[in-house]
Amino acid sequence: MIEQINRTAEYIKSRISDIPQIAIILGTGLGALVDHIEDKQFIPYTDIPNFPVSTVEGHSGNLIFGNLGSKRVMAMQGRFHYYEGYDMKQVTFPIRVMKALGIQTLFVSNAAGGMNPTFKIGDIMLITDHINLFPEHPLRGKNYNELGDRFPDMSEAYSRELIKTAQDIAEEKNIRIVLGVYVGTQGPTFETPAEYRYFHRIGGDAVGMSTVPEVIVARHSGMSVFAVSVITDLGVEGIVEKVSHEEVQKAAQQAQPRMMEIMRELVNRFNS
Repeated sequence: MIEQINRTAEYIKSRISDIPQIAIILGTGLGALVDHIEDKQFIPYTDIPNFPVSTVEGHSGNLIFGNLGSKRVMAMQGRFHYYEGYDMKQVTFPIRVMKALGIQTLFVSNAAGGMNPTFKIGDIMLITDHINLFPEHPLRGKNYNELGDRFPDMSEAYSRELIKTAQDIAEEKNIRIVLGVYVGTQGPTFETPAEYRYFHRIGGDAVGMSTVPEVIVARHSGMSVFAVSVITDLGVEGIVEKVSHEEVQKAAQQAQPRMMEIMRELVNRFNS
């Protein structure tokens, strides 16, 4: 595993001379952020040794390096999901490579179903914590001390400093945001009404099929993390409606300008 990580990192370094300290996973709701990255350099996933390839509609497959405002960033255009058939080591392999490249801070976005009755479709939720319900843990198996501690602390999985700054930005720009706990599940089915009730009753505000594995490995690697969900459907008790992937994408696209505005400003204010 260490050899694979290092080989992949060395390949990327051979293509990119100036590696940043900030990485962004352009999940649902942030895809258009790539249009705001200047002086871009692309590396297709298919060119990168040991990299998986995303199979989900709406998820491209490129590493992008460039400037977002005043900050140099690395962006993943397309992520990997457990439900695609990858194991957790594959899902989180890019995070391991990021650490080997010197990335210190990870920004993540996703689409999620809201269970909190105060949420509305199109809301932007800053993730304050998560509940991991994936059937496989990304740190299961042999631990390599050079990658992180055997039992990493998760008391602050999501940076309080970055959350506070994002709140300030949203208030300045008059953008409605909500805070909440994200429940990570295997997928790929959307939730049943009983599952929505269960996830809400155990402390979740929104549920999705990504993010948690990447965040665990990022924290294991010593990175700071900020994550945000766009609420694309509601699973509030009594008003659960049918949902499709197309409807999720449509709701995410409508929220995208507000999410991008917060993320762009947050990246530029952050002192990495």
